[in-house]
Amino acid sequence: MTLIERLEQYEKLMRLDKPIGILLLLWPTLWGLWFASAGHPSWWVMWIFLLGTVLMRSAGCVVNDYADRDIDPHVSRTKHRPLAAGRISSKEALLLAAGLSILAFLLILPLNRLVIWLSIPAVALAASYPYTKRFFAIPQAYLGVAFGFGIPMVYAATQGMVPVQAWWLLLANVFWAVAYDTEYAMVDRADDLKIGIKTSAITFGRFDVAAVMLSYVIALGLLAAVGWQYHRGAPFFLGLIVAGIIAGYHYYLIRDRDPAKCFRAFLHNNWLGAVVFLGLLIDYR
Repeated sequence: MTLIERLEQYEKLMRLDKPIGILLLLWPTLWGLWFASAGHPSWWVMWIFLLGTVLMRSAGCVVNDYADRDIDPHVSRTKHRPLAAGRISSKEALLLAAGLSILAFLLILPLNRLVIWLSIPAVALAASYPYTKRFFAIPQAYLGVAFGFGIPMVYAATQGMVPVQAWWLLLANVFWAVAYDTEYAMVDRADDLKIGIKTSAITFGRFDVAAVMLSYVIALGLLAAVGWQYHRGAPFFLGLIVAGIIAGYHYYLIRDRDPAKCFRAFLHNNWLGAVVFLGLLIDYR
């Protein structure tokens, strides 16, 4: 394998060719940053978290594929991933994940000590999430904590503290993650049942669609509550209404549990996160 070919495999291992994960990690971080800074974030802090989001999501993907290296070959959607197909070794994957994590840690060194301390549970969450599918009935909730931990970190970077609103935002992200990652899990349900791993789609069973929609309602309700505490105006709440309409469209997509449509709904969550941020951005101008 040439150097270029190997780099292409690393790119696929980090999912840089599929940026949806980066965006789902980025939007709640930006929500937190805009709330924490009252709409006037430090550009330096923002760039640190933008780059950190890309690095940590990439590292998380590598760890996920390492953890699932014996599972992915048996799942039709994942059997061609670099580790599952044997194009990248386990040792290479671990070294790559370590390198990405170190770079992300170096990025936050100019920030205050609270951010640095918070980076420890952030890394632990990202590294341990792939293994929760072995024992946790709803690993999507754990993913929501991992994907939302940028929220308390941006508060710490901006305010030097983590107020209660940051934890409410994190909880909102947990319910949002349960919604979109259950849609994702609905795609692989047949394979996951054969393998014996746990997902929310399996745990919720015939109530999976209802659970997804209820999770959207709770997530948007918590976002509205935080916005109310911050005395936000009409643009922010209009953004939440549009996000609710998008969630309603997802019901149309997933109601028949067609795998292709469930995957479309999952990808479409990028727009839900984006309109919430857009409403916040306009409201603070």
